[in-house]
Amino acid sequence: MPSYSVAQIRLAEQHALAEGRALMPLAGAAAADFVAARFPAKTSILALAGPGNNGGDALEAAARLLARGFDVQVVLPSGPERLPPDAANAWSGWQAAGGRSHTALPQGHQPDLVIDGLFGIGLNRPLDAAWQSLADAVNAWQAPVLALDVPSGIDADTGAALGRPIRARWTLSFIAASRGLSCPGPGRDAAGQCHVDTLGVVMPDVDGAAG
Repeated sequence: MPSYSVAQIRLAEQHALAEGRALMPLAGAAAADFVAARFPAKTSILALAGPGNNGGDALEAAARLLARGFDVQVVLPSGPERLPPDAANAWSGWQAAGGRSHTALPQGHQPDLVIDGLFGIGLNRPLDAAWQSLADAVNAWQAPVLALDVPSGIDADTGAALGRPIRARWTLSFIAASRGLSCPGPGRDAAGQCHVDTLGVVMPDVDGAAG
């Protein structure tokens, strides 16, 4: 499948947002549909929501899965105060749905599925000790992971590991696949099976897309 740089994906995202498209609810719905197609209702799900819009995508997915009868909990390590506006709205929706939330992994609870919405394509520096500890704990569970956009701990442009990344069974990219998942290396290894939902956004014809 074609893959693109983070800058190219961001540009397409900005154009869609300028046209009035609400992309975060669409991403959350796509992730929820992806999960519902593979797991029965009542499955226990832990959604990891980071401090950016990737976290908002995870929160949107969590609210939709809760409404479908899944047993969903959210871990928001940084708290809601740092969330950008769209993600803050997703947090409000999760709270309004009656969802359960934690700032750390719940003790004694190993879910059937983890949704990785910690960093997405925005990570460009190594995981610090706290984030690395969280990623290591998730990997130790060996539960299936659905990563949103890219597994946390992977540079979306280069595919380099920025620490020990979360290891996903599936990666669902929104709008387009990032270049870091397209070539052999840590990014592809961590991503598992790669899928794309364009959310109805058409990537412009630009030089530099990899086939």
